[in-house]
Amino acid sequence: MRTSKAVTALTLMLLLSACNTSTVTDSVTINPAEGSESNIASLSEVVEKNPNSPEAYNVRGTAYGTAGRNREALADFTKAIELNPRFYKAYANRALIYRALGDPNAAINDYTRALKINSQYDEGYIGRGNVYRLAGKDTEAFRDFERAIQLGTTNPRAYHSRGLIFQKQNRHTQAIEDFSTAISLQPTAAEPYNSRGVSYLALGDKENAITDINHALQLNDKLAEAWSNQALFYEQKGEKKRAFKSYARAVALDSNLQIARDGMNRTRG
Repeated sequence: MRTSKAVTALTLMLLLSACNTSTVTDSVTINPAEGSESNIASLSEVVEKNPNSPEAYNVRGTAYGTAGRNREALADFTKAIELNPRFYKAYANRALIYRALGDPNAAINDYTRALKINSQYDEGYIGRGNVYRLAGKDTEAFRDFERAIQLGTTNPRAYHSRGLIFQKQNRHTQAIEDFSTAISLQPTAAEPYNSRGVSYLALGDKENAITDINHALQLNDKLAEAWSNQALFYEQKGEKKRAFKSYARAVALDSNLQIARDGMNRTRG
């Protein structure tokens, strides 16, 4: 039987997992070198030689976004759209920047524009769905993930994100199925393993839970939520010293992770 504290901690952890921003990237996988100064300089030369090419602005905008130069990326995607108002990928790329800038309404509007132009654009549904999910609009988010999956997407984010909604609804069997699909599509991503571990833990399957959580940490030892989940596992086993160390590691990585800070206080000493 779980103690009342463990139940409370588990509930908080599930809510955190369901609401946390997935670090499975929302954009097409790109080489970090694309955001380098040298690459941006080369792309700027292309733009100068092709000032009426929306594709040139879109590519440079992606490089700016990779480099974290969001305002410059925003300007390039906007220019690409001005040159080609039906450039749906530029709308989706600009939506990512709006999301990064903390403007979810603008992001949703751009994703919606992209989908009006191309209703078969699975990336648009996934991107918009995650903005809805992070805003707590689970019904709208679920509908978008379902649509992307119906379109036959092979993007693991659709399954991982839908799984997070199942998890939030305590539908852990369905969540595990979605996380497993996400893992099969991208076995090197840590987040789906961590999320699946949470659902296994909620179902009382501690062996599979800790196996998944530990594997997530092998793939990415900077994943604060996974350290916190590992700590909760140790805490439930009564291993307070090991739990404290894992909670402390989580807090060192993310000082705002309140569940880990609370865990440290419970297991300290």
